[in-house]
Amino acid sequence: MGRTLIKEIFKGLECKVTIYGWVHKIRDLGNITFLIIRDRSGMIQVVVDGKLKTDLRLEYVVKITGMPVRNDKAPGNMEIDCEAIEVISDTEYEMIPLQINREDIDSGIEAILDNRVLSLRNPKIHSIFNVQQEIASCFRDFFKSNGFTEIQTPKIVSEGTEGGSELFPVKYFGRRVYLAQSPQFYKQMMVAAGYERVFEIGHAYRAELHNTARHLNEYVSLDAEMGFIKDENDIMNIENEFLEYLFSTISKTCESELNLYGISLPKIGRIPRMTLQDARGIIKDKYGKSSPQGNIDTEGEVLICRYIKEKTGNDFVFLTKYPVKKRPVYAMPDPKNPDVTNSFDLLYDGLEITTGGQRIHKYRMLYENMKKFHLDPEKFGFYLDTFKYGVPPHGGFAIGLERLTLKILKLTNIREASLFPRDMERVAP
Repeated sequence: MGRTLIKEIFKGLECKVTIYGWVHKIRDLGNITFLIIRDRSGMIQVVVDGKLKTDLRLEYVVKITGMPVRNDKAPGNMEIDCEAIEVISDTEYEMIPLQINREDIDSGIEAILDNRVLSLRNPKIHSIFNVQQEIASCFRDFFKSNGFTEIQTPKIVSEGTEGGSELFPVKYFGRRVYLAQSPQFYKQMMVAAGYERVFEIGHAYRAELHNTARHLNEYVSLDAEMGFIKDENDIMNIENEFLEYLFSTISKTCESELNLYGISLPKIGRIPRMTLQDARGIIKDKYGKSSPQGNIDTEGEVLICRYIKEKTGNDFVFLTKYPVKKRPVYAMPDPKNPDVTNSFDLLYDGLEITTGGQRIHKYRMLYENMKKFHLDPEKFGFYLDTFKYGVPPHGGFAIGLERLTLKILKLTNIREASLFPRDMERVAP
């Protein structure tokens, strides 16, 4: 008899089944024992007669054979009447460091991460990464269906793509190279290579000196780049379409996981757009808060999202027209106002989850811009030379996968949305 996943039993199986899983809970009444068994697909109650009784502990790995039986008092109204039970793997602990058989683990984030494999057995925590998998799958499906080609770009690079000093240096055969901050240069080069539309799901590295609930030093970036655009509005349009598709899809495919967190995803509709300057004005006039020059801070992101939510009911807002000096060297200046760029950030419920915009596609303009940014064009020849041979107007964006997961599930710390997070303090497990 082959293995049956627990979720398949709830579809109404009426034949003998064999399940494999972990012992999640034990309630021993002497002549009868009730077990909750957990596998990757869910949990089910198993009724074990005293004659079959085996000494069990939490987290034993077991094989159970029996008949599914309807029982309105059992979780999910189904249980298994056990006919045979076998211990496949026992345990060696004195005390389990985390109470993973509770709905919510009553431990701090550090203890949860120190015991990461164990904490991932908790169904609620486990569900985070079911949702995250669906987000990545939706990203891939949506962009492939819209004519984008999936690419994989190097994560060891000779120079940074975003400027600044937020780079991790790496020893590389006697010379110094870096972990990639983003695939930005390579995305543009692939547009120039004639693919026109590309996307990537890959790791990115930022040596930011932050240790907050919203920062990671290694994260997964959902990147897209497309050619033959008019301006940044084309990029915002397709991201808006993707998010509508994402919310619609995971509302169905992740219904049980969302229910664990009490989440009901809204229909997004058209995401409001507002210039950064207007947002700064609203934050100042309505809330009496000043913003950093040419940007808004963490508190400002929360306040402008609150304002948009009250005015439109939308959890998202695009902020546009960031100053040239606050954007990377490749950001396209606005032809009507060269002090600002055709770029944007997307805020979701008080948190920036996306940066994007139109890129410079003309060689001479990009060359001169590098000098203005005090970058040596000679160091970027592999990238800059691409633009000598005709590159279409293009642009793109990047979404932080962990940040998007964080906001969808309303988690409190970005590290909850990373399987094995890397921050300023943590490089293990």
